[in-house]
Amino acid sequence: MPGRTSAPYERQNTKYVRGVAAAVVAVAALITAANAGPAHAAPAPPAAHITSADPRSH
Repeated sequence: MPGRTSAPYERQNTKYVRGVAAAVVAVAALITAANAGPAHAAPAPPAAHITSADPRSH
């Protein structure tokens, strides 16, 4: 048959198994990418211009 893309004796079920396997791999890749988010930044050091909050130290 011209235009047929699968092997002539391939079972119909094999197409579905391949499609489901590809979908499972795609979903696993998306979940892995979603969980591998950006790293958290280190806390910033205190600014040098901030003085003590105790008013008695002036």
